Amino acid sequence: MNRWQNLWRFIPLFGLMMMLLTGCGHDTISALKPRGPVARDQLFLMKLSLGIMILVVVVVFAIYVYVLIRFRKKKGDKDIIPKQVEGSHTLEIIWTVVPILLLLILAVPTVSYTVKLSENHINDKDAVHVKVTAHQFWWQFEYPELGIATAQDLVIPAGKKIAFEITSADVLHAFWIPSLGGKQDTNVGMTNVFYLEADDADTFMGKCAELCGASHALMDFKVVSKTEADFNKWVEKMKTPATIPADAKNGEQIFKDNCLSCHAVNAQGLGFGPNLNGFASREMVAGILPHDDESIKKWIKDPQSVKPGNKMPQIPLQDNQINDLVKYLDSLK
Repeated sequence: MNRWQNLWRFIPLFGLMMMLLTGCGHDTISALKPRGPVARDQLFLMKLSLGIMILVVVVVFAIYVYVLIRFRKKKGDKDIIPKQVEGSHTLEIIWTVVPILLLLILAVPTVSYTVKLSENHINDKDAVHVKVTAHQFWWQFEYPELGIATAQDLVIPAGKKIAFEITSADVLHAFWIPSLGGKQDTNVGMTNVFYLEADDADTFMGKCAELCGASHALMDFKVVSKTEADFNKWVEKMKTPATIPADAKNGEQIFKDNCLSCHAVNAQGLGFGPNLNGFASREMVAGILPHDDESIKKWIKDPQSVKPGNKMPQIPLQDNQINDLVKYLDSLK
């Protein structure tokens, strides 16, 4: 019995640790640190609704405490009933009108921003059009007007609207870039449209925000925001075929024999798996591993150990073949 009593003493410590750990994480994965106009508008709505809720709680508790003190029974008081206010027209009007006013204060900007943020900018000449397709457990990004497609790393120009068309290839997912705005569901057979914008050049974290399978928590991607000049250079590089060095030719053949049926390695290629054009320049491997040779080898040898439930098969390759394949992938810049 005493042992259980001692364990109860640790509950406040665990609670404190949980509160501290909720503040940990990547700097760009918090919706409370907006880096774009859409995220700032959404944060304003969060602050507005939270402010109204706090105001209501404070007023209700203030009245509650006042009544407890003002009408408490003192020593020597007789059992008397205070004056009843039931049926008071003044009070009835106050607690009917005030909630209506608070709802209007919340509803008007909410509806206004909801309409604004759901605008379709697909045909806007100044916007960059990106088609997003969610897969278990990776992201495909297609730039139809630019004639390129890629995966896992979404590259965008800073200061310009990015008009998204999002859908899913398998199950329900949700597209979310906390620092820039979100979230938007990706549905099979349906297309949702919305837009985002980054203030400046930086790298942001993106995630799937809908439980979609065993590796839902590992369905991450990176958003690389560049200056417009750097973005245009990136587009041209994506359209330029990679130069394969002589010592990577063996790995290229291994890739063609084992991987090309699923993975494209050209500007517009779309396949069953992620397009690997520009793979060597990406931020991460499989969206979650640091981009180095050891991570690539780990992914090729046993994809299920990295992302359980993903659809990449385990290819029976010897270590020397994997080394050659990694050398080839490192040349896809």
